[in-house]
Amino acid sequence: MAVAIRLARGGSKKRPYYRIVVADSRNARDGRFIEKLGTYNPLLAKDSPERVKIDGERVSHWLSVGAQPSDRVARFLDAAGIRERAARNNPKKAEPGEKAKERAEEKATKLAEAEEAKAAAAAAPAVEETVSEEAVEAAPADTADIPAEEIVAEETIAEEAAVEESAAEETAGEEAPAEPVAEEAVEAAVEASAGEEANEATPNTDAGDEAGEVSGESSQAPAEGSADETEEKAE
Repeated sequence: MAVAIRLARGGSKKRPYYRIVVADSRNARDGRFIEKLGTYNPLLAKDSPERVKIDGERVSHWLSVGAQPSDRVARFLDAAGIRERAARNNPKKAEPGEKAKERAEEKATKLAEAEEAKAAAAAAPAVEETVSEEAVEAAPADTADIPAEEIVAEETIAEEAAVEESAAEETAGEEAPAEPVAEEAVEAAVEASAGEEANEATPNTDAGDEAGEVSGESSQAPAEGSADETEEKAE
């Protein structure tokens, strides 16, 4: 019969309480046991003496007769100085799975892209600032050799020219509409006078036509009468 020193769970839900027992390894975890060797209460603080209680003499007896402690009980025995626990090496225990590795790689790539974007955004304003600083430094260098009096005179001349241009534009804008109005008035007067002359001329022509018609009729009538008279005389 294989005898094991292990934990048997007790207590209520979410409030575990364990007994350190010697039992047949073929029995259930919380089933029958041979002897109780101590207790383990994980709800207590780690530095509390009541957390782990072990009967050292009975544990030594069962170890001497071939009982094998579980990994958790072996830790307790090593901490109590009863039996030294052999170091175990399991390098792959904490190694993540394939899916976890893929997620880690995706996260690393996203972080790298975000850092590159931040670096690019930080570099762009720096370049603009350097360019503006160079322009500011170059501007005073160009005007450093020019006397202050000449600079002031040039500024006043430029201001006067700007004032004159603005005044000329204002006057041109005010006078420009007058010329078309005057031309339109002249054209209207010419058209009105031409219309009056035409109206005066048309009645005279009508009267002339009427007079011509009357004179024509009168001229034709005597001519016919004179021809008849001559014919009668000839007869």
